[in-house]
Amino acid sequence: MRKQRGFAMRTLARVAVFAALIAVLGLPGSLNVFGNAVPITLQTMGVMLAGAVLGSWRAALAVVVLLVLVAAGLPLLAGGRGGLGVFTGPSAGYLVGWVAGAAVTGWLVERGGRDPGLVRLIVACLVGGVGVIYLFGIPVQALVTGISLRRAAWLSLVFLPGDVIKAVLASLVARGTQRAYPDAVPAVHQERLRSGGGR
Repeated sequence: MRKQRGFAMRTLARVAVFAALIAVLGLPGSLNVFGNAVPITLQTMGVMLAGAVLGSWRAALAVVVLLVLVAAGLPLLAGGRGGLGVFTGPSAGYLVGWVAGAAVTGWLVERGGRDPGLVRLIVACLVGGVGVIYLFGIPVQALVTGISLRRAAWLSLVFLPGDVIKAVLASLVARGTQRAYPDAVPAVHQERLRSGGGR
């Protein structure tokens, strides 16, 4: 029982660290370009990193923790945004997409086993951290702003170059971390938890 409690505390600590990391990546602020109501931020890179290092459900939980704090009024989103109002604005779908995107990124990395490799990490970050987030974000942006789905999709193209760069950077950071600390590979961490040797 004590050992299980210890594992739970370590899991919560990892989740808290990545929730904080995503928040910290919002400190540089946000940028609105070409009249887009949804800002460009670095926080999606934190979402990708969470998925690549924590795995599916822990990464999703880290994002949920962050969003709960935001809903409670803490200004943890880029530009110092916080409060329930952000969940009714043009970015709302992207925020919800962070949860699904982190989970999908983590799930794809987990499928890579004990050594997911850089290519898998990049693909996972692109699919989960870009594709899935856009899948949630674009329709909600269109609905909230009253523009067509096609127009919202065209506006989202401004995010794509930066998001691809963030996916590559997140993958490089995750790969370097996993080489230095094998426990940062989701599959390895899960094996250690199952065997009673988790940290």
